Amino acid sequence: MSDIAERYVRLAHAIDAHSEGFIDGYGGPQDWAVREKRDPQALRDEAQALLADVAGVPEPERRAWLEVQVRAMHTMTRLLSGEAIPYADEVRGLYDIEPRRADLGELDAALAELDATLPGSGPLREREEALRARLAVPRGEILRVAEPILAELRARVSGRFGLPGGEDFSIELVTDKPWSGYNWPLGNLRSRIDINTDLPVLLPALPDLMAHEGYPGHHTEHATKEARLVRERGWHEHSIQLINAPECVVSEGIAVNALRAVMTREELEAWLTGDLAELAGVDPEDIRTFLAASRIKKALAGVSGEAAMRLHADGAPEAGVLDFLRTYALASDARAAQSLRFIQNPNFRAYIFTYSVGGDLVGAELDRGGAGAYARLLREPVTPGQLRA
Repeated sequence: MSDIAERYVRLAHAIDAHSEGFIDGYGGPQDWAVREKRDPQALRDEAQALLADVAGVPEPERRAWLEVQVRAMHTMTRLLSGEAIPYADEVRGLYDIEPRRADLGELDAALAELDATLPGSGPLREREEALRARLAVPRGEILRVAEPILAELRARVSGRFGLPGGEDFSIELVTDKPWSGYNWPLGNLRSRIDINTDLPVLLPALPDLMAHEGYPGHHTEHATKEARLVRERGWHEHSIQLINAPECVVSEGIAVNALRAVMTREELEAWLTGDLAELAGVDPEDIRTFLAASRIKKALAGVSGEAAMRLHADGAPEAGVLDFLRTYALASDARAAQSLRFIQNPNFRAYIFTYSVGGDLVGAELDRGGAGAYARLLREPVTPGQLRA
């Protein structure tokens, strides 16, 4: 079994040569990182052979994780070979989950509840945009405000879950991206967090963003698994992160639930309306309104996935998808355009479902097992199917 990880890493780099961005991060041996284009059909055969050999991996948890990952790689090689795969099957093949359609009745009910919650009169979308504008942190102040947030989150994570010695990350402000924030795993227990400032960064959303990308979200998961799975166990397949694979469902589920794992809703509201509001110069009442609206908007979590289904499965025109996003995501023209850009991106067109499905799977795991369940997800290889069981 000694060459399984090397074959896995080499195949990933060969796929990335055709589909740039398939590899999200790599910190393993550089002589495995051969990124050269090879015939897609040969890659497809290679993925099939690797999948057959993975069946012989003796450790059950390692074998189960590799099986779903390599199946996703096989799906990628089918796409690279020019095979036309229906969009829903693409989501299933890459992520081992079912794509979801939204219930318009539930979305309309959530909008009606929001209409009664947001202050002012006039169109609902305009009222929400006005609230968001009052809560925006100036670009030059984002890192200053984020600093105490990260310090508090790191202290809680260190005390509750532990952190490997030497872990660290840097933060950069970027523009012209389809996402609001991103964690780039760099290997050696390090990562870089990018915060996109194309759209305003809101104070009430900043703790969640820092938890999602940093502590105890993506950075914590990647560093912990590198320390425990790669360095301690020698499972070098975990030295690479793939963007189009089931690991992302669990990873996004961990990140979506990251703030909840270290802080209660009451603690968060007290922190935001107290010290953080004072630090950022924001009206605490606006924060309370935003948080109340955010709880209602959880019922709108399936909007982006529905937009992707309309675009890729139904063949709806872009203009219609943008109208849908403006109506049900209460998105400004700029935010609707950014959402559309995300679900049109080749690497993210099917990825959009990892947030809602992964968030629900990990959330249910937290409900059952609390902090111990979250700690296991940070440390062990787990598949979406295992969370569904």
